[in-house]
Amino acid sequence: MTDELHDYEYAVIRAVPRVERGECVNVGVLVYCRGHAHLAARTHLDQSRLLALDPVADVAGVRRALHGIEAVCEGGAAAGPAAGDSAGQRFRWLTAPRSAVIQPGPVHTGLTADPEGELRRLFEQLVL
Repeated sequence: MTDELHDYEYAVIRAVPRVERGECVNVGVLVYCRGHAHLAARTHLDQSRLLALDPVADVAGVRRALHGIEAVCEGGAAAGPAAGDSAGQRFRWLTAPRSAVIQPGPVHTGLTADPEGELRRLFEQLVL
């Protein structure tokens, strides 16, 4: 991998089990770096934290949604209708604001020579 820095964008993925309350738990991170043709997500659901916000939260549904986000990032047939879209289009779709149980946080930017390393660092810092 080259040491050349490229801009990247990232967003935290949040589970908001009761949208009307606005309480959330961070469950993943998305990283997109056009210069490295890189789009990836890393997710982790801490079930006890989610259930602390809503004891009847749909844990299985949240897990399915997180797996769906990872599949869209990977592209290919698993991405469903988004499979033909570019990585940038898929990132924009995944980070579009929505009022749902799974929500993206704001998009932030940075510079990196290693987008996968940034994903790992952000995941450890913001999710675990």
